[in-house]
Amino acid sequence: MTTIPARLASLTRTSSGPAESRKRALKLYRDWYRSAPEICGIYALSVSPAYVRHAIRQRFEKNRNVTDQRAIDVLLLKSRQDYQETMNCWKQIDHVMGITLNSQERPKKTFLEKFYEGKDEQAVIPAASGI
Repeated sequence: MTTIPARLASLTRTSSGPAESRKRALKLYRDWYRSAPEICGIYALSVSPAYVRHAIRQRFEKNRNVTDQRAIDVLLLKSRQDYQETMNCWKQIDHVMGITLNSQERPKKTFLEKFYEGKDEQAVIPAASGI
């Protein structure tokens, strides 16, 4: 497939309200969801389109409870850019597999791992000084 930079380009805009941002998020989700087989074909991934769709769903579900309108607009902008870069083949296979499809969550550390690192979460929380 030929790379046409303007093919997926769109203007940066802000949503006028929650209804519009929801509409934009659903459109973006549909674009990602429908392009899963094409992503697997373009990058010759060793995973099925169902796995790609599952990873896309997880990425959208992670930000489901965001309510700040400006934060939603930034998330939509970044996801739209990521979609354009992915579909125009501006990424390497490692980017698609590592960034887009793998989980972004950090593993939780146990108490002993934190202790060995010398970190104490309670020391970070400021006490009420009464001043």
